[in-house]
Amino acid sequence: MPNSSIPAVLLLADGTVHHGQAFGAIGTTTGEICFNTGMTGYQEVFTDPSYFGQILIMNSAHIGNYGVKDGDVESDSVKINGLIGRNLEDQYSRKMANGSLNEYLKTNKVVSIEGVDTRALVAQIRTKGAMNCIISSETTDIEVLKKKLAETPNMDGLELASKVSTVSSYELGDAASGLRIAVMDYGVKKNILQCMVDRGAHVKVFPAKTPLEEVKKFQPDGYFISNGPGDPAPMDYAVATVKQILKEEKPLFGICLGHQLLALANDIPTFKMHHGHRGLNHPVKNLISGRSEITTQNHGFGVDPEAVKKAEHIEITHLNLNDQSIEGIRVKGKPAFSVQYHPEATPGPHDSRYLFDEFLELVKAHKN
Repeated sequence: MPNSSIPAVLLLADGTVHHGQAFGAIGTTTGEICFNTGMTGYQEVFTDPSYFGQILIMNSAHIGNYGVKDGDVESDSVKINGLIGRNLEDQYSRKMANGSLNEYLKTNKVVSIEGVDTRALVAQIRTKGAMNCIISSETTDIEVLKKKLAETPNMDGLELASKVSTVSSYELGDAASGLRIAVMDYGVKKNILQCMVDRGAHVKVFPAKTPLEEVKKFQPDGYFISNGPGDPAPMDYAVATVKQILKEEKPLFGICLGHQLLALANDIPTFKMHHGHRGLNHPVKNLISGRSEITTQNHGFGVDPEAVKKAEHIEITHLNLNDQSIEGIRVKGKPAFSVQYHPEATPGPHDSRYLFDEFLELVKAHKN
């Protein structure tokens, strides 16, 4: 519930103004506004590198009521630019929590606003589409905020993956494992790596712009192309790397941004979605098995459906049952596939974790 007497204001690029109370850090922040429909897992969401550069609306009425815990993270820091909530809770009930959401946001310097009708705000974004916004608890002068908001770059055309990638390579898992996976880090989540390690893989994570010749020194049995923030279209360096990997004829698995990069490497364009998919309950159909699965998603760009359908060398493997958008592809004649959603699902249901099993089984079969 509102616990601050400091006023805060939210201004959208279309001129809409929302007033509320300050929460977390005091300051001013800008970014593209987006919303997540999940009721739990807020800390994992806040630390997901794919949210870098965005201001997040949490659609659930109460966020923060179970506090924060050191292990409930997907990266080493909070990645959102700002947070919007109806009731951001300072008090929490979970005994194993390390502290409150308020202190967590202050520590991570995340400017936030509460007391906003988030349901109405989400409905607005669904109608008008994604746009930039600004939150301030420093000033409520709308004209001043309009000028600052006008300076904020649009997400369309913005390359952000290299900003969240690891600076130096690192390894996880059993070095004696017979499954060596090279991970191209464009904003990888910790639990994606853990899902491969749990299945016996030894992974080495490489910075975004590492040349493939350097990666090959690891002698990988397979390649993983990670999730990440921003527009995939300007990532020429990553598209070139994926094209080179495809020539290696070794298994390749891509998730989210990795899915988009695999498409681009096969001359299939991507596009900016109206408002994106973000949440824990998106239904997807596996066209290979005929089964549906409830998935976790976080993306504002998609793969051009018409271009995919015309590409004779690409097979569509998964479709979103809400809007029929492309959720999975594989390259015919090559051990390469990808999905738009997040099968590690932290937070979210684990319906799709079979994809990690399929990837590593493909690596084993190819190696043998």
